[in-house]
Amino acid sequence: QVQLVESGGGLVQPGGSLRLSCAASGSIFGINRMGWYRQAPGKQRNLVAGITSGGSTNYADSVKGRFTISRDNAKNTVHLQMNSLKPEDTAVYLCNLHDLITGYNYWGQGTQVTVSS
Repeated sequence: QVQLVESGGGLVQPGGSLRLSCAASGSIFGINRMGWYRQAPGKQRNLVAGITSGGSTNYADSVKGRFTISRDNAKNTVHLQMNSLKPEDTAVYLCNLHDLITGYNYWGQGTQVTVSS
């Protein structure tokens, strides 16, 4: 089993920044992809950014150039630096770990990000 714990959400004004962190613990093996998804009320959950254990990244078009994902494999942590935040970025952000060997997906409990003046 894998446990994911997120931190760093909150309320920020448009144009501001937030940094989300996710710490993974449990039965983690080397080959995986960690990432962040978000879900706004009444909308589906969508990928925001992902990063493999080898460091390859991918981003949703809506956040390219504003968000940066990074990870520390030794500490099993992943971070999402969010700059130039917009009201449409408001959502619950969920940390995900996808085991590329077993295909299992693990999820954190989510952290609220609200962008509002």
